[in-house]
Amino acid sequence: MSASAQHATPATLRLRIEGMTCAACVGRVEKALARVPGVAAARVNLAAERAEVLADPALVSVEALAQAVERVGYGAHPVEDFAAPGADDDRIALERREFRVVIAAVALTVPLVAPMLLAPLGLAATVPPPVQLALASVVQFVIGARFYRGAWHALKNATGTMDVLVAVGTSAAFGLSLWGMAGGRAHGAHALYFEAGAAVVTLVLLGKWLEARARRRTADAVRSLLALRPESARVLRDGAEATIPLADLRLGDRCVVLPGERVPADGAIESGATELDESLVTGESLPVVREAGGRVVGGALNGTGRIVVVATAVGAESTLVRIARLVESAQSSKAPVQRLVDRVAAVFVPIVIAIALVTLAAWWFATGDAARSIVPAVAVLVIACPCALGLATPAALVAGLGAAARGGVLIRDAEALERATGIRVVAFDKTGTLTVGRPALVASATFGGSAVGALDAPTALAIAAALQAGSEHPLARAVADAVRPGAAITAATGLRAIPGRGIGGQVNGAAWALGSARYAAELAAPCADAAAWAEGEANAGRTVSFLVDVGTRAVRAAFAFEDPPRPSARAAIDRLVAQRIDVAMLTGDRAAAARHVADALGIRRVVAEVLPEDKAAAIAALRGEFGAVAMVGDGLNDAPALAAADVGIAMGTGTDVAIHAAGVTLMRSDPEAVADAIEIARRTQAKIRQNLFWAFAYNVAGLPLAAAGLLDPMIAGAAMAFSSVSVVANALALRRWRPRGAAQSPRSASR
Repeated sequence: MSASAQHATPATLRLRIEGMTCAACVGRVEKALARVPGVAAARVNLAAERAEVLADPALVSVEALAQAVERVGYGAHPVEDFAAPGADDDRIALERREFRVVIAAVALTVPLVAPMLLAPLGLAATVPPPVQLALASVVQFVIGARFYRGAWHALKNATGTMDVLVAVGTSAAFGLSLWGMAGGRAHGAHALYFEAGAAVVTLVLLGKWLEARARRRTADAVRSLLALRPESARVLRDGAEATIPLADLRLGDRCVVLPGERVPADGAIESGATELDESLVTGESLPVVREAGGRVVGGALNGTGRIVVVATAVGAESTLVRIARLVESAQSSKAPVQRLVDRVAAVFVPIVIAIALVTLAAWWFATGDAARSIVPAVAVLVIACPCALGLATPAALVAGLGAAARGGVLIRDAEALERATGIRVVAFDKTGTLTVGRPALVASATFGGSAVGALDAPTALAIAAALQAGSEHPLARAVADAVRPGAAITAATGLRAIPGRGIGGQVNGAAWALGSARYAAELAAPCADAAAWAEGEANAGRTVSFLVDVGTRAVRAAFAFEDPPRPSARAAIDRLVAQRIDVAMLTGDRAAAARHVADALGIRRVVAEVLPEDKAAAIAALRGEFGAVAMVGDGLNDAPALAAADVGIAMGTGTDVAIHAAGVTLMRSDPEAVADAIEIARRTQAKIRQNLFWAFAYNVAGLPLAAAGLLDPMIAGAAMAFSSVSVVANALALRRWRPRGAAQSPRSASR
């Protein structure tokens, strides 16, 4: 690679690959792409039929990559617009054409195999040898021409693929039959094996068609996400509504969304209120309330009210497309175990050919019958096709990661998924993760002595609200929320904020201050009653603010605030414990507040009053004590800990924080989604192990049986086709997975 390519910013280019049949094909395509100057890395997914190439865009074009793939015998097409409607129409059309080819192959093969199928029933049927030759020739050299083309390209590149095995095996059966017809052996139908070669070609094609259908279903998650987008948008322009194609929607457009319609783009509600169904984006099963100022995700289904949404992200920058792109990228990634499979596949076909030659020689030596010796050798070639081996891992990844995305769990790549299965302890941030993240006023008290009269609670609250009107501080919002609806709030004047302490100003001509105990001690005389009350609240894990009459230097009231745990937090902890995972809490909050929340949720390990930059050290300590660590946070101030953990899990930030920030991103602010993420990761990893076991076991069991002459080539072909279909079908079981947390999570509040 040139020096300029090394220093250029790489870009990801995507291709759809056609014609791959096994793991060896994947290796050939990856090597062809990697040889293109300017390519830094290439990865190909057999199940998704996609290639992702990291390359210098100044040196490499998609067209050059496609040509490199075509030179080694495969089809390649640019994926230019990931979000384009009908992006998979060509694949569906190809699938239909393949089905017609399979039907033709079956029609031509049935007369050849009919005599063998009818013989056990006592029915005699014969097909004249010239007719057998004609039928088998069409199947072998017209319908099966693809195997010869694939084998030729593989041999030119000094590699072995499934095409080589099928072409060599079926050609041997066809050649043996021609020899029988020419008189090399005793004449008669019993000397012909046309039906074996034709049946193998037909069964392989049938298996590949069934496999392609199943593979397409594994990618349904991405298609279902993109299908949520409406084809058009209703926008307000020049005071009137106009309907425009979705592709013409621009940032800042004001979109009208009626009940029953889908939101056309990410945005903020300008006017109106409604309930939105975001289930296929976030996994949240219940509608969420959204009011003016609330954010909405494109594709959400509007439930009850008319809303006007200002578009803030459209096209490729929308949440739906970003999620779909991330899912497809993750599906194209390779699990660490796949590297071992690729190394095995690289030498598998040459080993199988060697076994077939040894089988041929052994039978010929034992029987002296060349024709009889060829049959088990052909069976060895056919049954050993490494299709199932190549599909075992990618099929499970595509299905599992797609199911996770449908449940609101975005897993960045196969490595993150594998690490998630080995998690031994989950460390939660407290604020906004285990708690709602929005403090509420939970208690208040007023004080007065002989020198001053006591305030009533509503008046004290009104003064506090006046001082904090317009403030964005979380406690200010809590005070505003606690004020009785419709209550008149006098505007404060002369406001001045003291960072870290509080705020002061004039309300109704009197000087007041609201702030921490330290600020109150500077402005007022000690108040034993207030101190005792505040100590009790602090011991309960609450934050206390004091209202001070500056003129009389008296503490007149105190307010206690608490950030309540999320309703599903306890269930999340219980589920993790049931999964044999320890739980810890990392927080910068005071120890008393942290311990109060931890006790309520059943968390025994608490690390409190820790600065963001020190959380990485806390993660290291947990790893030393428990093992692999997952850190759950909001993806912003928890960034050091997310990076230090074996798996970083960003919760509830998928719509407005870069979804690449962590190994796992949860699309809903629900702690139970953490247990969902680990559950689907474990299930996907289990499917990978199952698929690899059966793929290896199939070949380990099938090869000796074929070499021993116990498998007819037709049976071997059927078994080979069944193995690939069964591996994909096993992976498809993951599509039935649904997140348990989403089914029980409470209705989200407007944000």
